[in-house]
Amino acid sequence: MLKQLTKSIREYKKVSILTPLLVSMEVVMECIIPFVVAQLVNQIKAGSGIDVIFRYGLILVVMAALSLSFGAGAGSTCATASCGFARNLRKDMFYRIQDFSFENIDRFSTSSLVTRMTTDVMNVQLAYMMVIRLAIRSPLMMIFSFTMAVVMGGKIALIFLCVIPVLGIGLFAVIFKVMPLFKRVFRKYDALNNSIQENVKGMRVVKSFVREDYEKKKFDRAAEDVCQDFTRAEKILAFNSPLMQFCLYVVMVFVLSYGSYTIISSGGMALDVGQFSAMLVYSFQILNSLMMLSMVFVMITMANESAHRIAEVLEEKSSLTDPEHPVYEVKDGSVDFDHVSFKYSKQAEKMALSNIDLHIRSGETIGIIGGTGSSKSSLIQLISRLYDATEGVVKVGGLDVREYDLAALRNQVAVVLQKNILFSGTIKENLRWGKQDATDEEIREACRLAQADEFVMQFPNQYDTYIEQGGSNVSGGQKQRLCIARALLKKPRILILDDSTSAVDTKTDALIRKAFKEYIPQTTKIIIAQRISSVQDADRILVMEGGTIRDIGTHEELLARSEIYREVYTSQNKGGDQDGE
Repeated sequence: MLKQLTKSIREYKKVSILTPLLVSMEVVMECIIPFVVAQLVNQIKAGSGIDVIFRYGLILVVMAALSLSFGAGAGSTCATASCGFARNLRKDMFYRIQDFSFENIDRFSTSSLVTRMTTDVMNVQLAYMMVIRLAIRSPLMMIFSFTMAVVMGGKIALIFLCVIPVLGIGLFAVIFKVMPLFKRVFRKYDALNNSIQENVKGMRVVKSFVREDYEKKKFDRAAEDVCQDFTRAEKILAFNSPLMQFCLYVVMVFVLSYGSYTIISSGGMALDVGQFSAMLVYSFQILNSLMMLSMVFVMITMANESAHRIAEVLEEKSSLTDPEHPVYEVKDGSVDFDHVSFKYSKQAEKMALSNIDLHIRSGETIGIIGGTGSSKSSLIQLISRLYDATEGVVKVGGLDVREYDLAALRNQVAVVLQKNILFSGTIKENLRWGKQDATDEEIREACRLAQADEFVMQFPNQYDTYIEQGGSNVSGGQKQRLCIARALLKKPRILILDDSTSAVDTKTDALIRKAFKEYIPQTTKIIIAQRISSVQDADRILVMEGGTIRDIGTHEELLARSEIYREVYTSQNKGGDQDGE
């Protein structure tokens, strides 16, 4: 895990190394200052003149200035290193997620990935900041201060050797108890974020069904669950502070009482006032370092689970990779399924697709009809290699899809989903996802084919109209047509419409299909639809049920021999053509 995370330090390696060096110099200065002060006190006690006092005072001012400079420098480099490390972590995670296949994404929920890139990275950033500064400062301060305390106070310093094991055992017990709670709480964080994301995304549905109270109660349960676990963890961590205070007061009482007794009983021979004052300062420094170290342990304990969750994302290997010598050119739009079977995970007991044997000629229009759960979408996802077939071979342009460069293949297979997404930005910016350098005329031509130009030109800003996040300021049918236009700009060999005209009326649907037939005859078109009217003029129509192809043929052939197709057609046309209703 640490090896994986440290790869993200990269260009911040120098400041990460410089920070402990500056901290070390700061600690050295802070530990020498009490020693010089003790010498000054003894000089004053011995009746030294103003010149000696001035010289010691000047030395102290210089040392304090150096300590301040080293401390400020360490603070600056520490902030640069920790913030840069967090930035690189987020960048590395985001880049890795972009390479994930659908199978990889299925292993992580969207809310979990968001939590890992925000809350978890913040925890690791704070821990890293403490590690390169406080985790270096505290042990060095304890070692140097203890050494100086032994030099100045002799046996009195042995009290620290009794206190440190007590603190160590206490800290270990706290960490041992709190670790399982943090592991559990971050999983609940994912559930809480998922509830928030789901509610905000489905706000229109929540309000239309007047389910606000239900959603509030669901959120309260998730929030209360997180709160209870965090409260338990904080209660255990709270033992850390009184334990530290107890040890601090024990040490101070011992040093003050035993030190005073030694000075009085020996007449200042075994321990003088200067040494005693230095011992008090070193006592504070040692115990303050122990308190800071306990804070570091608490932060590292919290960040440990976050670090594991981040490493899970960074170590996840995409289940889809380019071959050693990929093919970059797709010859044509032919598609072949050679006895293909598919399931979404190795643990799944049932195949989503079973023994699919299908051969589509380049330029052919194929319609796909089937009920919910018949695996229509699963079938087309194998063409652009969003998943790999479990058994059998999927070919595009006569070659196994696994032989192609992934980007090259997907650039030639455009998929328009029923719930396709528009991103924040202008219509032009959204359409240029299909082709970055598309001209204004190319954009208008694609929109004309998708029957989108007419409504776009009615907007006040036309193609410069701003689209809100998720396309919330356009209708479902308008969104679908813009997504079809975006796909057409890719000029793909294969165009797949996955129920992507469901929100448009039958007249517009017919015009879109007519445009496809006339303007992109060489492009293979695969149309998944619920309405028979959307596919009845296709060259061939597939009837799917239970992950298998039950029949294939033209509209007339299927009406004659396919009971499933005939039932769908009859139900949609009962009492007249009601497709537009």
